[in-house]
Amino acid sequence: MGKRHASSQKFLALTATAAIVVPAVSPIGVSAENSSFKDVPARYAEAVSYLTDKGITEGLTASQFGTDVSISRVDAAIQLALALGIDPKGTYKNAGFTDVPKRGQWAVNALAEKGIVAGKKAGTFGAAAPITRNETARLLALAYNLNIDESVTKTSFTDVNSKWAKYVDVLIKSGVTKGKTSSRFGADDHLKRGEWALFLHRLSEKPAKEFDLTVMHGNDTHAHIENIARKVTAIKEVRNAKPNALLLDAGDVFSGTLYFNEYLGQADLEFMNLVDYDAMTFGNHEFDLGTKPLANFIAKAKFPFVSANVNFTSDENVKGFVKGGISALPDNGKVYDGIIKEVDGEKIGIFGLTTAETVDISSPGAGVAFEDYLERSKETVAAFEKQGVNKIIALTHIGFKDGGGDNDVTLAKEVEGIDVIVGGHSHDLLEEPVLESTGKEPTVIVQANEYNKYLGTLDVKFDENGKVIGHAGKLIEIDAKQEDGTYVLKDDAEAAGILAKYKPAIDEKKKTVVGKTTVALNGERADARTKETNLGNLVTDSMLEKARTINKDTVIAVQNGGGIRASIDEGDITLDEVLTVMPFGNSLAIMNLTGAEIRAALEHSVKEAPAQFGGFLQMSGLKFTYDSSKPVGERVQTAEVKTAEGYVPLADNESYVVATNTFTAKGGDGYEMFGKAYEEGRVSEPGFVDWEMFRDYLQAHPNIAPGLENRITDSNQ
Repeated sequence: MGKRHASSQKFLALTATAAIVVPAVSPIGVSAENSSFKDVPARYAEAVSYLTDKGITEGLTASQFGTDVSISRVDAAIQLALALGIDPKGTYKNAGFTDVPKRGQWAVNALAEKGIVAGKKAGTFGAAAPITRNETARLLALAYNLNIDESVTKTSFTDVNSKWAKYVDVLIKSGVTKGKTSSRFGADDHLKRGEWALFLHRLSEKPAKEFDLTVMHGNDTHAHIENIARKVTAIKEVRNAKPNALLLDAGDVFSGTLYFNEYLGQADLEFMNLVDYDAMTFGNHEFDLGTKPLANFIAKAKFPFVSANVNFTSDENVKGFVKGGISALPDNGKVYDGIIKEVDGEKIGIFGLTTAETVDISSPGAGVAFEDYLERSKETVAAFEKQGVNKIIALTHIGFKDGGGDNDVTLAKEVEGIDVIVGGHSHDLLEEPVLESTGKEPTVIVQANEYNKYLGTLDVKFDENGKVIGHAGKLIEIDAKQEDGTYVLKDDAEAAGILAKYKPAIDEKKKTVVGKTTVALNGERADARTKETNLGNLVTDSMLEKARTINKDTVIAVQNGGGIRASIDEGDITLDEVLTVMPFGNSLAIMNLTGAEIRAALEHSVKEAPAQFGGFLQMSGLKFTYDSSKPVGERVQTAEVKTAEGYVPLADNESYVVATNTFTAKGGDGYEMFGKAYEEGRVSEPGFVDWEMFRDYLQAHPNIAPGLENRITDSNQ
């Protein structure tokens, strides 16, 4: 089906792989350094010193290590747990063995909890029994995550049966031990303390076990499911290459197209269920219509939701779906602080966050509370770590560098223990993962733009302690085309069939009349990109009116002329016409700018005048004159801001709140002064879609007749 768009296999090394960490426990007995064990031959000396120096074991007496003495199953468990760095003072699930002495209960319970040890029979560990070489092979293979070949059923050793073959095989291949002879492993022989010391020492010197994780991710899809059949194909292709890849959504499935207006998220949900999402967090737009549509969405989901900082306790619609806490066995259609997914035997913690701005930019209702995202993150990470999870993903809808008070960069800097942040809300196109390395360990941040334009893929390499030591990311473009104009990704047949049942109602809805104009609205390309137009005035008026409901201090709105794509004839205005004028679905951004920055933006707007420029600004709340005959950078003559008393001169040193779309706010069309404000956290992104704001404005102002108001004047004309 054309070129495969699977995630990159290349990893970028961040640090050297560390050796297995052993606990800083002082020796409680006699070490090889400070006592001469008379029964330790030269071949064992280094290994015995390793065990005694690290406090893993001690000599039987001051002069005897016990090299040829058999080691019991409980002593092997204690020494192995210490060698693995397991905390003797930790709390571990009781394995239910009644024969384990108190000194070894912590070790046996901890190893049993990790699936490393098992009992001889129900309730009996066989604590005092000597451990055999067969049992040792299994114990070490599991403890050190050796690459066990499950297909191995026999070895060259005649005394190793099929039950033990794969464990003996991997121990031999790893160079940990050899057979007693070429044909005999010594399978049922009791393991000696000297042999055990050699095995643990050799494993401590081996490269630590690394773990590779692949994550597919999306965010801010906003009901853009026109291309969903191609996205399903992309997901299946990645899964074909990486069967255990996680699939996560960072919120804002709701609001943005007629598919949401008609189906309230249920159309999107059918596709999410089809491809088996692992988890989703809530975006602010999930609350746009209160919590009843959200509750219906949760109820029918075939995946769990994660939300550590949204409190639904007082919300009648959603609280019944909330289980809270952290679950390793989450139910579909339920809400947790976090969940634990097991991937290739490794535990991955995933928790969710939603921007506190939701209270101001959406309609969650009085029953929903948004708690401090940093405090809740610290608490949730600690809860994961208490359960032995050291690979943690934050699935967030707070924005990459959003200026609304919470964002991913701050989260990565302030909260230790988060390895990956899969973000949303700010619609950022992060073509490469961003590495934040302020803390003790690095954090990888990803985000996949918006509107199902991309499927994000991230490969992460962890060391044995759960530290990120490598990463690579790629955005798969869903609508990429080949030279002949056909899509690289073909439609998934099943998904295309599902979409076909939803589309007719949308086509009909486009015919809906949403307003009426008594004059033609000029959106012609040559005009919208060179001069004031009545449609440009109308669009920016609608933007300014909406922005003021969010921030009452907003005084100006600007719209790039390239974002206005058609005119509207006099008479009834249909949804289809609105969508034709604004086909991109750009969302609202609110900037805090100085007068000097606004003046610089006006200079940039007219830098190509009288030629067409897609970044030419249509505007509301602001008017200016310029001279296109002057040198670039010296063209703006006057600039005035509209106030309740009328227009007053723009003051370079004053601050102004300015509305625009997120494309322009992030520096699109060359607006570096806006991009700088975004980088400095002076831009908030409430996320309302342009065509919806325009539609609402038309409905609120029937029979409009906008004219030209000398908002933009070229004195050279």
